[in-house]
Amino acid sequence: MGLRRLGREIALQLLYARDYAAGEAGPALELVLDESEAGTAAGRAFADELVRGVLEHREALDATIAEKSKNWSISRMARVDLNILRLAVFELLYRDEIPKNVTINEAIEVAKKFGTEESPSFVNGILDEIASTLPDKG
Repeated sequence: MGLRRLGREIALQLLYARDYAAGEAGPALELVLDESEAGTAAGRAFADELVRGVLEHREALDATIAEKSKNWSISRMARVDLNILRLAVFELLYRDEIPKNVTINEAIEVAKKFGTEESPSFVNGILDEIASTLPDKG
């Protein structure tokens, strides 16, 4: 597994935990990274950027997700699925060096590992809707 995948998984876990406990992401990030395989400088930097980016742009990310999720309000979404979507939408909107198809495929793989049986198709459907409205990266 690549460092970016590990970084995404760690970022997901931190965002999920943050949904249930208020506080700074920094100390939790340090603790999780110290205990993980992504404890390298590259893995740390990527996970840190994802968490901080999602937290900084959360309102815009949620608005984008809500706009494209038919019949699902943000409040009804499973927290794992919502945070996978937040991470992927952050990448789609703010990380130009990551191709859209890579972001979507990675989100689906993370959803397979951490979500329910329905999570991969749910995540894929919303991300496809969002990605189709964005210009190609490059």
